[in-house]
Amino acid sequence: MAVKIRLARRGRKKMAIYDVVVADARAPRDGRFIEKIGSYNPNTDPASININNDRALKWLMNGAQPTDTVKAMLSYRGVMLKKHLQIGVVKGAITQEQADEKFQAWLENKEKTIASKVDKIQSAKDSVKKAALEAEAAKNQARLDAIKKREDEAAAAVAAAEAEAKAAEAPKEEAKPAEAAKEEAPKEEAPEAEAKPAEAATEEAPKEEEAAKSEAKAADAPKEETPAADKSADSEDKKD
Repeated sequence: MAVKIRLARRGRKKMAIYDVVVADARAPRDGRFIEKIGSYNPNTDPASININNDRALKWLMNGAQPTDTVKAMLSYRGVMLKKHLQIGVVKGAITQEQADEKFQAWLENKEKTIASKVDKIQSAKDSVKKAALEAEAAKNQARLDAIKKREDEAAAAVAAAEAEAKAAEAPKEEAKPAEAAKEEAPKEEAPEAEAKPAEAATEEAPKEEEAAKSEAKAADAPKEETPAADKSADSEDKKD
């Protein structure tokens, strides 16, 4: 029976989590398996790989064939290196102590590399978060400055409008008494003062005309009598 070390999918949609299982090569991907030796979560950064190295090494030494993905994961965890060193021990190329020392040195170096990578990722996240916060703070400050500017402009416009209104009302209030005096003077005093002389003139005019007529009659009366007296005198002379 061909045995494979592969992944079995589980988890919800778009958030898949995988189990590292040892299963028959003829079994479905998510079907029956012989043993579960670990898990793999690609949703974290870096990805979380949890594998029982001893059980994985045993199955590898017994001939189990890992898939490409699982092989990369086992290499990342040092299982493939440990298999290579164990084969050397079996063949007598190196001793078990030497193999363990080499694996321990590699493991320490790998842990440093992983820690450095984790710190680098975390620092990148922190820098991105800090930049986002600074950008948000700058955006909020710009929004506040714009609001304050609009309020200042509105207040200045209101003050200017009030000043213009006051300036426009002041001349009107001063002009009104002068115009009222001009309008009231002809209406109240001038017409009455002018009306009385006109009425007096109209009343005195007939009196003057009558006096003139009487004087004319008086002047005409002697003229008519004088010729009569002259005639009587002439008649007396003729008699004489």
